[in-house]
Amino acid sequence: MKSFAEINIEKNGNYLKLLSVVSKLSGLFSDNAIPYINYRVAENIFCRSFDAGNLSRSDTAFDANYNSIGVGLKTFVSPTNNKNEKIAEFPSLSKIINNLENKELALKVAEFRNDRILLATRLYDIQNSIYHIVARKEKELLLFETDYDLINIENINNIQKTKAGWSFEDGKNFYSYSYSKSTLFRKFIIPQNAFRLPIDILEDPYSLLLELFEENRDLKIANDKLVKGENYIILPLYGIQKGEKFIFERSGLNQWNANGRKRDFGEIYIPIPIELNKKYPNFFPKRDQNFNLQIPTGEIFSAKVCQENSKALMTNPNKALSDWLLRKVLQLKEGELASIDKLDKLGFDSVIILKDKTGDFKIDIMKTNSYFDFMI
Repeated sequence: MKSFAEINIEKNGNYLKLLSVVSKLSGLFSDNAIPYINYRVAENIFCRSFDAGNLSRSDTAFDANYNSIGVGLKTFVSPTNNKNEKIAEFPSLSKIINNLENKELALKVAEFRNDRILLATRLYDIQNSIYHIVARKEKELLLFETDYDLINIENINNIQKTKAGWSFEDGKNFYSYSYSKSTLFRKFIIPQNAFRLPIDILEDPYSLLLELFEENRDLKIANDKLVKGENYIILPLYGIQKGEKFIFERSGLNQWNANGRKRDFGEIYIPIPIELNKKYPNFFPKRDQNFNLQIPTGEIFSAKVCQENSKALMTNPNKALSDWLLRKVLQLKEGELASIDKLDKLGFDSVIILKDKTGDFKIDIMKTNSYFDFMI
């Protein structure tokens, strides 16, 4: 595969132009000669320039989906030719990891990291994966790609104690784990053939902004921001009992396990909390009214809100939702109960529902505790 710099030059050059423009405005944030680029801005520029799907909202292993290639996007300052960068956090699993040491810790961290990569691969039908790096040095950006492989668990070696935790290798890459924030780092090495983009930081970016404002004072900018309850909500995949999260054993994701009549293993629904319905009563169509629900791979389900108090989001056929969420995403076998432990291991416990202006909906996973943050 050609580098993204080469692809962009052949296309229209907008990616490099936007990176250059944003970098030139670094004086808004710092007096440093090293360009400043916020990582979210870098992600948005990449996705816009390459028509890639932006996956950053779901906080899975990949930041973008470029033609079924999962892309991890990294931008960092690198005075030397290598840099240790965060690639994963495991706050919900810290009680497990932080009680381990040496090879047990390395193996467990590698297992959890690989689980997250495989989850994103299933979720977005990823066929290949790669890291795209924007390294920032004085007056220039260095762009390059490197592997985005699973950690080779069978080849873990050179395990060393560090001040912050432990480090290890897998025969290809160097990793380190910090107990402090339950964070896994990987060393990225800048190759000699990295694409170099010279940057001249503007001495007075404020004057430029004022000029742009004067030239475009009548320009109307489209507002496509997410607004709570208007174009998105977040639903938990769990319930709360005595202050603790749990998956309903006989309803919700485990409705197939309910008492009474014989049920199909594909019978599930996503719970809609009463407090959310009260707060945003007009987000969904009326009870039992069908609407389109698109999953991350692009497939569209027929869905509806149903049951008493409109407490359930289901698809028709119901098996469509279970095939996607239980079988493909969670990798549960028929008859295997969904659990909080399983969700914690994969790093998500909620889903986001997005609504467009035509009344169609999309669904994607959201990181652990997203529902709590949404309801604040």
